[in-house]
Amino acid sequence: MPDIEIEDFRRDARAWLEANMEPRPRGSHLGSSDSRTPEEIAASRILQRKLFDGGWAGITYPTEYGGRGLTAAHERVFREEALSYVLPDFGGAGHVMFGAIGRSLLAHAGPAFLDRHIARLLPGEELWCQFYSEPEAGSDLAGIRTSATRDGDRWLLRGSKIWSTGADHADYAMCLARTDWNAPKHQGLTWFAVPTNAKGLTIRPIVQINGAAGFCEEFLDDVEVTDDDLIGEVNRGWTVAQTMLVYERGAGNAGAVPVEPRRLAPDLVALAGQVGHNADPVARQLVGEAHALKLAGQEASARISRGIAAKRLTDQAAAMSRILTGVINTELATINLKLAGASAVAWDEEDQLLGEMGVEFLMRQVRQISGGTIEMSRNAVSERLLGMPREARRDNDVAFRDVPRSAPSR
Repeated sequence: MPDIEIEDFRRDARAWLEANMEPRPRGSHLGSSDSRTPEEIAASRILQRKLFDGGWAGITYPTEYGGRGLTAAHERVFREEALSYVLPDFGGAGHVMFGAIGRSLLAHAGPAFLDRHIARLLPGEELWCQFYSEPEAGSDLAGIRTSATRDGDRWLLRGSKIWSTGADHADYAMCLARTDWNAPKHQGLTWFAVPTNAKGLTIRPIVQINGAAGFCEEFLDDVEVTDDDLIGEVNRGWTVAQTMLVYERGAGNAGAVPVEPRRLAPDLVALAGQVGHNADPVARQLVGEAHALKLAGQEASARISRGIAAKRLTDQAAAMSRILTGVINTELATINLKLAGASAVAWDEEDQLLGEMGVEFLMRQVRQISGGTIEMSRNAVSERLLGMPREARRDNDVAFRDVPRSAPSR
């Protein structure tokens, strides 16, 4: 690993950003929606390439695949310096692609696969998404029924997926499929790389209550892939899934955008001023509560990530980060609406900030569902961290083809 002092790295990052990137307009912030237009995606690809050519993409990725091979501390320093500049913004897809997907590929894909794909992922030449959840297998991810059937020197994928972030803009998808129906549910799974322009694949955006379409559903009708597209070992896909869940739940994410803890909730301070509540003691209390929640969540998640990296905590501790994210962001959406009041229920078209607060309240439950429900994360904490008895299950040790598809009749 290259030995670059943090402060030298910071100075270099600051100078490069000032010389090469556009300052973020005052008062603007990163988009909260997962949805992006084709034009926004194209613009972000250009910026991602610019970062890569300058040596600022894949800071913690291995050098043999185009990264810098540096530490999470270096990554964080760059994000701190870049907060006031316009960076590539692929929405929720970018977070998943450079975090959960990229890290899972590095951990489990073979060298030839990584040579083909990681060196194209970092400069934005390939955008990736996940084909993971299914209409009948959301939080119980091992219950997926999309099949991969061997046919000579190829595999044929059949089934459907849902809630795939950014799939309509992606070039490839990591797709989880069942390759052995005679094995127990966690043992007959395999991951494949699927080109999103593959014959037999249909991708449909899902319009949500906020009008955005950041998620998609997919239908796979004899989609053809080969052994070259395997990610990890055949029938060992649950191991890959566990790695992915660690990063999806927020642990080990070196590239997370930092939150400045000393700056008092600037968005809520601006909101209080806009609705004329700057001097209202109740409003001031709400702003302080939101600030404390953000700071507590940031510090707790950082501590969990450090504990996992240092092996003081198991990977299962990532479930605690998932719970924190779900609970805190749901509460923040409620605080936003309390602060804005009726102005966020019905707003004028030009009042963008008020509109965002109202829509965020409508979307608040998403924070407790996406990436796996917080109820499933609570189970992981109780059973795998605290050693509490596991819930009785009837499907763990039987062939998946024999698993009951509905509750038994009384």
